[in-house]
Amino acid sequence: MNMHRNLLSLGVALIPLSLLTTGEKNSSSAEAKSDEITTREVSVLWERPVDISSQNVFYGPGGAEHEPGGVFTFLEEDLEGTNPKIVVRDQSGVKWTVKLGAEARPETAATRLVWAVGYFANEDYFLPNLRVQNMPLRLKRGQNLIAPDGSLPSVRLKRHLEHEKKRGHWSWQENQFAGTRELNGLRVLMALINNWDLTDENTAIYGRTDKPDSERIYMVSDLGSTFGTGNLTWPLGRARGNLHTYSHSKFITRITPDYVDLHTPAPAALYFLATPHEYFSKLRLCWIGKHVPRTDARWVGELLALLTPEQVRDAFRAAGYSPPEVEGFATTILARIAELQKL
Repeated sequence: MNMHRNLLSLGVALIPLSLLTTGEKNSSSAEAKSDEITTREVSVLWERPVDISSQNVFYGPGGAEHEPGGVFTFLEEDLEGTNPKIVVRDQSGVKWTVKLGAEARPETAATRLVWAVGYFANEDYFLPNLRVQNMPLRLKRGQNLIAPDGSLPSVRLKRHLEHEKKRGHWSWQENQFAGTRELNGLRVLMALINNWDLTDENTAIYGRTDKPDSERIYMVSDLGSTFGTGNLTWPLGRARGNLHTYSHSKFITRITPDYVDLHTPAPAALYFLATPHEYFSKLRLCWIGKHVPRTDARWVGELLALLTPEQVRDAFRAAGYSPPEVEGFATTILARIAELQKL
């Protein structure tokens, strides 16, 4: 899978599904939403990058060769999730999901940092302006985000890969990686970028249609609620892609000889008690950032420390942030990495 890296390298976090415990047999988690699989398949959450300091973080997992361009034609509106999206096809026949709105920039930057240290991410690209042929007169969602001339400003494009198939979601609480260094590292990484929306619906398991026995790729598939306050708050502009709130938010909140607690995901702002389901659903996520083994937090920090400051800046340049914003986000990221190294 092009978005995913060569799986022949050493150190890959592979777990044969034939070795799963009875916990999966009794699973009521999001894993049950996946298609039926064979015991010859393996699951992959993380793989060791060949050389982190040489990664092209500006272009991310898709590389420069997959950068979108040319003429785009409207296919349909995507009504899944809470953010307005449309599906388009480019002149080469490749399909793309276009996300409009405030998550476009932070998601683009987040995918690059996650991918650079060995986790999996979609092939996302940011475009400051997109023109699409055959757009309908009105969209069901996001009509207010269309410019007067019909163009789409500040959008994220996610490439649809040939033979890729989404097999379902996975649960943070019930999965075969529980207790591993790799899953604990991912928990730290989500706190590093202040990803507060860690619901199971924002995870994905990908397989291939042309290889029945191919590996199953586990990832966090929606990284848009990042680089803000670290919790659901109001106004929403503070909760994602906001340099001021991100740079002033907490990261590590408690250190013990064995464990660390992280600020993100944090409880939703008290305003959301007016919508109890929303408030308590976010409250149930807070455990993800708590009681993380200190050695695992330091491990992912050492991986992140292999990124150069310019690579970190490139993640935000790729997302269309201004030079002062690029510098501000990168400064906060680098300071957080230094905190992890000291554990």
